[in-house]
Amino acid sequence: MKTSTGTKEHAPSTTRLLYGTGNSAKLAAMRGYLRGLGPGFRITGPGEAGIILPDVPEDGITPLENARIKATEYYNAFQMPVFATDSGLYFDGIPEELQPGVRARRVGGKRLDDAEMTDYYAGLAARFGGRLVCRYINAICFITETGVYEHMSEDISGKPFIICDKPHHKRVEGFPLDCLSLRIDTGTYYYDDEKLEEDMIDLEMNNGFCRFFKDALNLNV
Repeated sequence: MKTSTGTKEHAPSTTRLLYGTGNSAKLAAMRGYLRGLGPGFRITGPGEAGIILPDVPEDGITPLENARIKATEYYNAFQMPVFATDSGLYFDGIPEELQPGVRARRVGGKRLDDAEMTDYYAGLAARFGGRLVCRYINAICFITETGVYEHMSEDISGKPFIICDKPHHKRVEGFPLDCLSLRIDTGTYYYDDEKLEEDMIDLEMNNGFCRFFKDALNLNV
């Protein structure tokens, strides 16, 4: 689903956008996705902009609702072009009450840190035979003075993969489930794959995010 309101204008020679996230790993990943937009397009994190993101109750029931809630709060607070993203994690073959969806980090009313999240999902996989097929569904909401642009679809979401019950020794802060993630075609850890960088940055998702901003900003790149 993609919607937009407002009048598009040609972007200036240098376009700076605030990414409303305190997760440095997500900031770095988004910069990788949008590298194809060229050097005139810059993603700025809150720390670099010298601002502190307000606490926002992410009480939507879909990734798009949460992305919209966050982007709206940040835009109202800072009055500058800002976008926010959100994800839902969905497993095959488990009861609905165990589906994390948009509450992947919140279990039993508690927000999990990276280590707790790894332990919880390793345990969940163990309950269902040691491996669970899942995927992330992603959404984005971008707000400027000229309009609101949002998108949630296959082209910015991840491919199916496997969560297993035995963590890899490698850890990346901000991405606690990567150490449990296996390739669905070979059943091996992504972290043990020689083409890790290519596989972890999904080219389809990369292109999807680029198309979204090209459309929203009317970029000719």
